[in-house]
Amino acid sequence: MTQSHLFAHRVGLVGLTQLAVGLQGLILLPILTKNLSIENYGIWAQIMVTIGIVPQIALFGLPYTMVRYIPAIEKKDDLQETFYSIFSIVISSTIFSSIILYLFSEKIANVLFEGNLLVAQILVVIVFFECLILFFINYLRAKQYIKKYSTIMLAKTLLMISTIGYFVFSGYGITGAVYGLLLIDVVLFLILTILVYNDVGFAVPHFHNMKEYLNFGIPTVPGNLSSWVVNSSDRYVIGILLGASSVGYYSPGYSLGGIVRMFVSPLTFLLPSILSENYDKKQIENVKHILGYSFKYFMIIAIPATFGLSILSKPLLTILSTPEIAEKGYLVTPFVAVSMLLFGAYAITVQIIILEKQTHIGGKIWIIAAIFNLVLNFLLVPYIGIIGAAFTTLLAFGFSFIIAFIYSSKMLPFDMSLRPILKSLFSSSVMAIPIILYEPTGLYNILLIIALCAAIYFVLMYALKTFMDEEILFFKSLIHHR
Repeated sequence: MTQSHLFAHRVGLVGLTQLAVGLQGLILLPILTKNLSIENYGIWAQIMVTIGIVPQIALFGLPYTMVRYIPAIEKKDDLQETFYSIFSIVISSTIFSSIILYLFSEKIANVLFEGNLLVAQILVVIVFFECLILFFINYLRAKQYIKKYSTIMLAKTLLMISTIGYFVFSGYGITGAVYGLLLIDVVLFLILTILVYNDVGFAVPHFHNMKEYLNFGIPTVPGNLSSWVVNSSDRYVIGILLGASSVGYYSPGYSLGGIVRMFVSPLTFLLPSILSENYDKKQIENVKHILGYSFKYFMIIAIPATFGLSILSKPLLTILSTPEIAEKGYLVTPFVAVSMLLFGAYAITVQIIILEKQTHIGGKIWIIAAIFNLVLNFLLVPYIGIIGAAFTTLLAFGFSFIIAFIYSSKMLPFDMSLRPILKSLFSSSVMAIPIILYEPTGLYNILLIIALCAAIYFVLMYALKTFMDEEILFFKSLIHHR
């Protein structure tokens, strides 16, 4: 199997996995919004936001450091030294972070969770396991164990839906949902521990190259924190200024628009290790080839998705949540969908900066974007509500992509032709006409119009000769490859 076929197969496998993970959020959305109060759903959204940020800060960027360095390691002794050197720091920082969260749990409960101290205390334990799970997942990523990764993520998806659904339907409310989340984390932690230990074995680390690893990882922390500010702090700001109920109105629309991000997830998962391997072997043309095709096909898929989700936001939210949430939150989706489109473009172009080990540049980009985003949120949210938060998110992601593009173009330019993008924009505009004219309601009608519009889009893209002959041959060979 050629490298191109292998990469495409892995993208497909991870893509299907990410699709399942994305559907998890959509399946849980009606379960939670229709069975919890709007305030408790807002608390749930705050919990998920908090789980997303703490590991990114507490782990000093070391899980991602593994993804950069481990692919080039061939000897088992070197692998053990690298893994356990990093793991020793990770477990220490995880314990320290959990203690800090516990000490401030009462204040966190009052600010974010409407005074629910029990939820805040359970969250401390969840964060502990989430940090270690993130570390182990990134080991699978670094070793390119795609089937194991996909199996774990699919198992997590099924556990999330079944366990949280059980607790909520049984009447245990937000507390039951949080206990369910903790139970899932414990199970995943045990499974991952066994998988990773069987692969790595055990060795006492001597902390060789630890300075280099920290020099790579630590500069990513401000960027991760700032990226979180741009991605998620809007819910904190809304919660502080407008209350948990407004977070409950905002989050479903944000989640729907966030589906666009799902299309770049396979690439952000696979590209770092694959590009690092090629780059370290001086195979620069391979790097450019992979980046060029990644950018082109992300745009070809994400642009029509952005159009469709934006126009169908209100009827989709009516099905997935409640009419009240749909009425108050549907305008959030278009802003977030375009934001995620820009994030996807950023996530591909920034790979060059990472390959050059200039992680401080990404950090600076997100720091500026975060300050800009946070200031605008506090200025706009009190006056124009949740739409103000969605608008500032769009501006921040746009800024991040533009600056990353400027830097990466100077380091290692690759093909980012505008022609396929313009063809996609035209085809998406034509595709949107039946949606606007028909105004579908109900799940069956929406699925029918989506199928029709997808057919219109790809027929137009083919007629406009968006796909080169060698690309068509490649995908045909991919389908029939054994």
